[in-house]
Amino acid sequence: MSSKHHTDQAESTGSVRAYHAPDSVTAATALLADGQGAVIAGGTDLVLQRRATPSSWQPVLVSVRRIDALYGVREDEGWLWLGPLTTVSELLLDPLVAHHAPVLRRAADCFASSQIRNAATLGGNLCNASPAGDLLVPLILLDAQVELCCSDEGVTRVRSLPVEQFLIGPGRTSRQPNELLTAVRVPFVQDTRVFAFEKFGTRPALDIATVSVGLSAVRTGDRLTQVRVALGAVAPTALRAREVEAVLENRKLDDETIASAVSAAMEEINPIDDVRASSWYRKELIHNLLVRVLRNAADS
Repeated sequence: MSSKHHTDQAESTGSVRAYHAPDSVTAATALLADGQGAVIAGGTDLVLQRRATPSSWQPVLVSVRRIDALYGVREDEGWLWLGPLTTVSELLLDPLVAHHAPVLRRAADCFASSQIRNAATLGGNLCNASPAGDLLVPLILLDAQVELCCSDEGVTRVRSLPVEQFLIGPGRTSRQPNELLTAVRVPFVQDTRVFAFEKFGTRPALDIATVSVGLSAVRTGDRLTQVRVALGAVAPTALRAREVEAVLENRKLDDETIASAVSAAMEEINPIDDVRASSWYRKELIHNLLVRVLRNAADS
């Protein structure tokens, strides 16, 4: 184990006092054990976060970029294993992602610019926990799980939980200060399952999503079963829309069912007014995108 280390006297509240670059999970979790470290990877939101809430910054930065075990994509006993340091560009180009998680690939294709995709990581998008995070909707649709690792008095402990439970509020997750995200696991899906992901922004390939809509289901004739619907940027976290799923499950996908699904969505969402859109506009967008996704599923 080794760790590069640099210290700097804090000059103001929220300043960084130390920087570490460990090369193993064991070394990283040891540095995080006292809960005083902030994990960084691609760092694409780093400056924005420091400007927004400087006083909330941890005094130690722990860069995990040198930890080889956090990179890569592979098949692992019925799961697609995704390293948290996998970049969005790598998700977009990886053949295993295209085969096992096409909706995640679709979301990666809508993610920011090519320069940002080359730096931004899967783990960073998850841990930032923005309600508008592009990768969160497809991960919820895929029933993905996160793996969290910590060092407890020298003993390594690992726990797993669904992405839906990992996200608990805007910018908030279930990750404890002493834990490191070490993997994202996606269960293999049926070849008959259909997926859709739609995102709306002023410039959808560059902007943060104003709203996003995702669908996962098995299509049999004119009906959908095993339905998953997820919505982004309309609640404190990316939202699994269970009432919409219940409306769609094993019902003929006609105009009446689609209208009922949209009505259910309006009851489940609670969008805010912000600089990107009003609450009213977000509801209109969800209405239109959900209708589009469901009609496309009916016509496919």
